[in-house]
Amino acid sequence: MALIDETPIDPTGDSWIAEHVKQYVDSGGKEGHFWQPGVPTLLLTTRGKKSGTARRTALIYGKDGDDYVVMASYAGAPAHPDWYFNLDADSEVVIQVGEEIMTGTARTVADADRERVWKVMTDIWPDYDEYATKTDRKIPLVAITV
Repeated sequence: MALIDETPIDPTGDSWIAEHVKQYVDSGGKEGHFWQPGVPTLLLTTRGKKSGTARRTALIYGKDGDDYVVMASYAGAPAHPDWYFNLDADSEVVIQVGEEIMTGTARTVADADRERVWKVMTDIWPDYDEYATKTDRKIPLVAITV
């Protein structure tokens, strides 16, 4: 079955992400596109690497040409977020940007483009620079081509 035809599992609990995803989904994207003024978010659905189950989360995004860009910062945690590991197994994704739902292919941004794309993202959310100082890992940037 195609990922776009599946009903994804959404975050649960009292986290801001769970609340944000619920608002985004319940409103059909009419609410939630901007998490804060000037901070756009999309919903990213990936296929679980181990489970094979569709999973959805909200992420801040930027644009690099026609590509949507997200960052696997996990707020500077020592490990990458699960959704990033899911892309190792299957690069097919579904994104929702506002009311529009699209299929796409995700890839890690090449080192040659990293500095430029990092700036795109830190112009939107400057805290990414701080997150990078909190971890020893190289925080991946992910480009999604739709």
